[in-house]
Amino acid sequence: MNPSVYVSLLWLVICAGLAAVIFFPASFILSLPLRRQERSRFFLDLLETGLRAGHSPEQTIVGAAQARDRSPGVGFHLLAAYIESGLTLAQAGERVSGLLPPQLLAMIAAGCATGRLDVILPACRRRLRDGPAQSLKAQNYVMLLVLIISPVWIVIVSLLEIYVFPQLKFLTGDMEVQLSGILPWLTAHRVALIASQALLLAVFYGGAALYLGGARLERWIGAVAPGLVPGLTIALPWKRKRMQRDFSATLAALLDAGTSESQAITLAAETAANQVFRRQAEVAVADLRGGARLSQALQRLDASGEFRWRLANAAAGPGGFLAALGGWHEALDAQAFQQEQAAAQLISTGLIIFNGVLVAVVVVGVFQVLISIIEAGVLW
Repeated sequence: MNPSVYVSLLWLVICAGLAAVIFFPASFILSLPLRRQERSRFFLDLLETGLRAGHSPEQTIVGAAQARDRSPGVGFHLLAAYIESGLTLAQAGERVSGLLPPQLLAMIAAGCATGRLDVILPACRRRLRDGPAQSLKAQNYVMLLVLIISPVWIVIVSLLEIYVFPQLKFLTGDMEVQLSGILPWLTAHRVALIASQALLLAVFYGGAALYLGGARLERWIGAVAPGLVPGLTIALPWKRKRMQRDFSATLAALLDAGTSESQAITLAAETAANQVFRRQAEVAVADLRGGARLSQALQRLDASGEFRWRLANAAAGPGGFLAALGGWHEALDAQAFQQEQAAAQLISTGLIIFNGVLVAVVVVGVFQVLISIIEAGVLW
């Protein structure tokens, strides 16, 4: 056989290996929210099936684990082992980090505490809509990281500073060319340029770590800096919208099930899995016990005032809180999705423009020096 055929086959194998090395991790990262969503969906389906059969959530989980099926994952069997040791579902879920989102676990715990898990499950399923939005955001950020925010830019600037700029300075000095323009500015601010790119890399890698680590990493960060993650999370408008949605849906389901208002607020606030939101709910409970109406007590949780208006109308309507607040929950979903995607697009566009300006500055600076050298050579 012709040796060129072997060379072609070798190159084909190398290219296929490189493609696998690049695309498999990318596929794993981009599909992570959807896989977490599917794991949550399986868990909710399992609980719902158990409730229909008249079993408690703990009995359902232990029974499913005894089938020795590996598909639910190690975390699920670890959860079942904790339940068999005597813990409740809520207590066992806190020890198995990463199996379920903390917000979803808190919603399930609220349903178990009131004995009305059946009315909480529809609100739990609403949370499963967040997976596609997170995947879209991840696609945007992964492409941005690969194409724009990468260590290559730092390497290029460093190589220019070490090898190219000194040679240009030597040529201009040897030819007695006055060095002016952008190159002196680049040389004087080289540390700031490299530091800015290093900072962008650190921010993106930090975001990637939070994206991959999920609730487990947030718990570790909370042990070191207790107020950091809750403060940053509630400051993001789309995160706060989803907290309000989960709180409102759980609160409505609990009120429809006959839970007292103060207990419903306390249990629903746990679904946010956020200390700042919990403190606001505690103030609302204090106002409620002080004589305020439900809609007045909860006005702190929504600065726009729309939640208060909808809650007052829901209390006066005959259809129940959950049905009356359904439109509010849909609106919060849509607003959170819009805000999250808009922020992702603005960040990526801004960074593209920033990096484009940096590249243009470097190119213009180098060409200014080359033009000065050519003009000096013509005069010679």
